[in-house]
Amino acid sequence: MFTICFDFGNTRLKAAVFSQQTYIEEVAFSDDHPNTILPFLEKYHPAKIILSSVINHNIETEALFASRGSFHKLSIDTKANFTTPVSKPSTIGADRIALATAAVHYFPHQNNLIIALGSCITYNFINQYNQFLGGAISPGLDMRFKTLHENTAKLPLIEKEWNIPLIGYDTKTNIQSGVVMGIVAEIDGFIEKYQQKYGKFNAVLTGGNATYFASQLKYKIFADVNFLFKGMFVLSELNN
Repeated sequence: MFTICFDFGNTRLKAAVFSQQTYIEEVAFSDDHPNTILPFLEKYHPAKIILSSVINHNIETEALFASRGSFHKLSIDTKANFTTPVSKPSTIGADRIALATAAVHYFPHQNNLIIALGSCITYNFINQYNQFLGGAISPGLDMRFKTLHENTAKLPLIEKEWNIPLIGYDTKTNIQSGVVMGIVAEIDGFIEKYQQKYGKFNAVLTGGNATYFASQLKYKIFADVNFLFKGMFVLSELNN
């Protein structure tokens, strides 16, 4: 019996397939049109489908999901394993709901800081009482490169590379060092601030570039690129 978790983000549209609790594979889609997604659904014939979307996606796709399995779309009304004592819980993004769920499921009754590297970088703190307290949002890797290019007259648009010098020797490597090492310093700084306030806590780094950044940090941190999907699977079990 398959469960498919769809994640419609600002940069990528992707899905992960689970058989029971076992992760099978991840696929990406060029768009969210039903005709694009239908062959994938016909391949697996899922029993359960769950959607996390932070974009204005094609509403017809939801109808397709509902016709092909037990379907749930993440929202503030989703049944979860944590509480949200924040001022406006309705503003919590679907992706952050899934991340908080994964944190409580895998590290219950502990302080957890989940750092997600996507179009934006989100810092998500769930305390030992399984309460999502919020966190922070900052520009992501590609957004920083794009902003430097679009808001200056002469700086070029640079793509990420991992083998970069600490001290840039030309415009390209100066930008790469500033953006990549700036994110490393930012994450280290947040972890240090949370340590000062809360002492011991779990720190999880997720997103496509999690493994690289985890290896650069001063603090020991657990990297799991599929943490969001794992949270979505748990939510599918709770709500479908």
